[in-house]
Formats: sequence, structure tokens, C-alpha cells
Amino acid sequence: MAGLYLQEFQPGQVFQHTLRKSVTESDNMLFSTMTLNPQPLHIDFDFAAKTEWGKPLVNSLFTLGLMIGISVHDTTLGTTVANLGMTETSFPHPVFHGDTIRVETEVKSVRESKSRPDRGIVEFEHRAYNQDDRLVARCLRQAMILKKRDA
Repeated sequence: MAGLYLQEFQPGQVFQHTLRKSVTESDNMLFSTMTLNPQPLHIDFDFAAKTEWGKPLVNSLFTLGLMIGISVHDTTLGTTVANLGMTETSFPHPVFHGDTIRVETEVKSVRESKSRPDRGIVEFEHRAYNQDDRLVARCLRQAMILKKRDA
């Protein structure tokens, strides 16, 4: 599905994304090593076994990227000019290897650009849940989105 244009977004609109992903050990290890993050809580099973969780936690920045990535097909594929920022990011419950993540996105606000007539800004609230419907990640994302050209 192609992304939506600015005029197609409305505050309060909610997308229940059908794309889901089960997070693997490989996802976590690869992401952590690719980003040069040596945090043993993510990559050292022995270390993680001695923590309150008893096992490795998935890197939260992977979770953030996955959450936003899952939303792209239904919302902004090909219509995003740029991400402008992410605020109020939180991870209220950890993600573990084997968890299946689903995402919903709510449009919080829509406005035209003050300086560029061919685009505007949409603020999204992304929420990710695990297979037990526990909220595992949330963020507000501001994105610059193209306007649909008049025919």
C-alpha cells in the first residue's frame, strides 16, 4: 500500500497495523553489534541470567525502530520527506527473544508547513504491544509528509 498524503490524515485516526514480527535472538544480537552497543544485558546470556529478568532483554532502540518500521506500509510509504523528531519515548515493559510485536498508530495532529506549500507535518503516536497485549514501547513522532498534488 502506498503511503498517505497530508490531506488523508485526520487527528484521531487510528491504524491497527496487520504486519507483526516475532523478535529473534539473532535480531537482537545483530542490532546490538551493528550499533556497537556492548551492553551485556542484551548480548551476554550469563550476565543477563543474573539480573532480575533472568534472560537477555531486546535492545530498546531495536524495539523503537521496529515499532516505527511496522507503521510505514500503512501510513507513510513514499510520502515521508523526513522524520523531524521523536518525543515522549518510553519502554514500559521489556521485550524478550520470542516476543511477537504488533503496533498501532494514532494521528495526533496534522498541519500544513508554514514555509513549504507542498508538504505538512503529522504527529503520530506509535504504540507497540507484545503477544500478551502488554505495552512495550510508545513514542510521539513528528514527520514531514507530502501533500497530494492537485490533478
